Amino acid sequence: MPQHVMGDKRFLSLPRLLFPSTSPGAENGSDYTPPSSRASPASLRSAHSPLDSCSRPLCEPRAEKHSGQAAREVQYVPAGPQGALCGWRTFTPQCLQVFNTPKGFLIFLCAASFLQGMTVNGFINTVVTSIERRFDLHSYQSGLIASSYDIAACLCLAFVSYFGGNGHKPRWLGWGVLILGAGSLVFALPHFTAGHYEAELLHGVGATPLYTLGVTYLDENVKSSYSPIYIAIFYTAAILGPAAGYLIGGAMLNVYTEVGQRTDLTTDSPLWVGAWWIGFLGAGTTAFLIAIPILGYPRQLPGSQRYMVVSTAEARRLKDGGHKAASNPAFGKTVGDLPLSIWLLLRNPTFILLCLAGATEATLIAGMSTFGPKFLEAQFSLSSSEAATLFGYLVVPAGGGGTLLGGFLVNRFKLRGSGIIRFCLLCTLTSLLAFSAFLMHCPNMLMAGVTAGYGGSPLPKGHVDLKAACNAAYCCQPEHYSPVCGSDGTMYYSPCYAGCPVAARIGPGGQKVYGGCSCVLVKDSSGLGNATAGKCTSTCQRKPFLLVLVFVVIIFTFLSSIPALTATLRCVCDRQRSFALGIQWIVVRTLGSIPGPIAFGWVIDKACLLWQDQCGRQGSCFVYQNAAMSRYLLIAGLTCKVLGFLFFATACFLYKSPLGSSDGLEASLPSQSSASDNPTELQLQSDV
Repeated sequence: MPQHVMGDKRFLSLPRLLFPSTSPGAENGSDYTPPSSRASPASLRSAHSPLDSCSRPLCEPRAEKHSGQAAREVQYVPAGPQGALCGWRTFTPQCLQVFNTPKGFLIFLCAASFLQGMTVNGFINTVVTSIERRFDLHSYQSGLIASSYDIAACLCLAFVSYFGGNGHKPRWLGWGVLILGAGSLVFALPHFTAGHYEAELLHGVGATPLYTLGVTYLDENVKSSYSPIYIAIFYTAAILGPAAGYLIGGAMLNVYTEVGQRTDLTTDSPLWVGAWWIGFLGAGTTAFLIAIPILGYPRQLPGSQRYMVVSTAEARRLKDGGHKAASNPAFGKTVGDLPLSIWLLLRNPTFILLCLAGATEATLIAGMSTFGPKFLEAQFSLSSSEAATLFGYLVVPAGGGGTLLGGFLVNRFKLRGSGIIRFCLLCTLTSLLAFSAFLMHCPNMLMAGVTAGYGGSPLPKGHVDLKAACNAAYCCQPEHYSPVCGSDGTMYYSPCYAGCPVAARIGPGGQKVYGGCSCVLVKDSSGLGNATAGKCTSTCQRKPFLLVLVFVVIIFTFLSSIPALTATLRCVCDRQRSFALGIQWIVVRTLGSIPGPIAFGWVIDKACLLWQDQCGRQGSCFVYQNAAMSRYLLIAGLTCKVLGFLFFATACFLYKSPLGSSDGLEASLPSQSSASDNPTELQLQSDV
């Protein structure tokens, strides 16, 4: 073996290590015998110094043929002196190299996923109600807006994962983040331009590389046993992003959409439209700043060659398994290999079942993340900003904590293969049972002419009659929906339908108070009542218990996300990991994320009691029937959870460790940090 020169001189690549099973002197008739060929593996481990992350050989390795039994070899992929440095083309300052590690890359990748989650799954879901009001949309139409991200992602997932998986992953990621930023700016354009709102697809295009190439880049550059932790941190940032989006977006909704313009509307008014567009402008600008450092990362991080030991084992096992084409190093770099790549994945039943399980979970997550705030708004009689903020408080600890805890448990208990899938099965069963929360609901607030008759008289079910003798003297228009809460505890469609004079005074809390309302009856008094602008406060006693069960559903749903992703990475051959994730995301989005918001929006529309009337045309929904909304969400959620449970159960039964998977092989290799900081032996399994 070429001897390493120790001292100040640094090495830039690693040699091929050979463990021949026959006499070295007979190798290809060569008189040269590497010193390492006469040493036992044990003596090699004790004599060999730690592999520095920037080491290179003094001579190039030779192609050698062995007679008899094939040589057992470990192949390290060399990295050139410039290719391993962090920077932009020839600009590679030394100060940047401190970030040229898996942990450094993870920081910027987390920032990108945090921004993507905050924008796509936070801001968009938070402003759904405002967009519906601004552009008179139904829930299924706003669900289509939310699904446009996944539609765009599906259009380019196969291309990005197939070619990006064999290309320069950080550059693909960096350009993706740049496109994500452009998408955020374009998304805010309808506020500044005339005409009807049109959803853009650029968010989905830009975010495509994050969860395919980003995951595999991390997995390739860290020890396999540490991979779930890195990926869990990455996904936790993606979960915290939407939570921040809900909180920031909810705060922005308290600002009127026409910033600087005075208005008589209050945030409690259903006609209020918040400044939904501000978050997208900030996200677009931030995305450009994050993309710059990501574009500077090399194709492979320094020290990642020690993990390339897996590639040789994969190639040999694939060849022995009959996949000779897949064992070719050039496989997967041309369009001609695409059909075979797809066919190899389709022959993997565990992979297919994990994709289907992911699709069912994605249907539920996409639907609930889009309409979760609307559910809370209807059940607890909250404003849009209050509902978005409350939902954010649920998602932060439940979603983020569940994601991080899932990766930690996989690493802590050294789960492999079927053990990981059994863990996903347990999480799905627990969340399925917790979904019984939707058996409960908070009763609708009494609303005259909608859920109750005027003066407490009964109202036929499903019959809406806003007119009564007490407001007959006023020419009330149904287009002017502005609910008020009467002193009798009943809500009214508007001050006019409550029989209140037009004039109003400002109360102690800054809200408008209408006096002398003829429809508001005060008990034990012959006088007229008053009404306060806004909805009546809910006094639902089931609110705490309902929120606790929703929290349990969220945490156990996200608890299985990283284990399921790890199981996907371990059930396919290493060479196909990026492409497998791409195909999985296509299945998940096509069958889950895209139809999820649309289906949930359609279901929620079925629970509408009072529609907006736009000159005879049906607009957005003003009032929902809480019992029906809970019942429909229960049916939809249980359907998703039962299907996910069946898919995970079948995948666990059919799971087989694939030929050429590195599952468990890298467990014997030192980590990136330990190899660079502490003298550690490089242990090589003799069966490689």
